[in-house]
Amino acid sequence: MFAFIGNIGPWELILILLIALIVVGPGKLPEVAKSLGKAAKEFKRATTGVQKEFQDAMKFEDDSKNNNKQQHQDSQADTEKENKDK
Repeated sequence: MFAFIGNIGPWELILILLIALIVVGPGKLPEVAKSLGKAAKEFKRATTGVQKEFQDAMKFEDDSKNNNKQQHQDSQADTEKENKDK
């Protein structure tokens, strides 16, 4: 879940929370945290959608390459068959 944060230890996390508490204030901190949570969720949803589209495009490209390769092999086999029949 927190893979995007990197190597933040417990002391760094406490420091960040203290700075947030001082800057935002205790009354607004839950609201800000909720907004950050929603933003992170929306970001994850958007990146997952883009990643899925990219994977689908790559799969489509691979499928079309395989189809073209198969069609080429089929046409070569047909040509060889016609040459043998002559």
